[in-house]
Amino acid sequence: MIIRKMTLKDYEAVYELWLSCKGMGLNTVDDSRDGIEKFLRRNPDTCFVAEYEDKIVGAIIAGSDGRRGYIYHTAVSPEQRRQGIASKLVEAVMSALEEIGIAKAALVVFDRNADGNAFWEKSGFTFREDLVYRNRSIADMTRIDT
Repeated sequence: MIIRKMTLKDYEAVYELWLSCKGMGLNTVDDSRDGIEKFLRRNPDTCFVAEYEDKIVGAIIAGSDGRRGYIYHTAVSPEQRRQGIASKLVEAVMSALEEIGIAKAALVVFDRNADGNAFWEKSGFTFREDLVYRNRSIADMTRIDT
């Protein structure tokens, strides 16, 4: 297995991977090909895929606002889980963020995603009880439930 930077050529395979992961929160704007192209243009060094036998089996996208790193859409093929792939993707992102001068990373996980929350806790990401997450849509986004 190899970990490499994600490119737009990977989009279709990564999108299919996301769809194979139950509970992945996708929407029609941010996760469209155009949305991911914009994200990759802004964050070319902090998004990675894991390849095994020429097939993408894992992906992680992360970016920075110049102050904090943010991790989104970490996914591993259900058939390839529990082999350390997600941990290797997180290591790649954390190293990439450190290289661009970012000292802290954050992420959001659905409360109902027990496996995801357990993974992030094991990976050193702490639960913050002092924060309330809020967002506001600017564009009409249709949520795609997997």
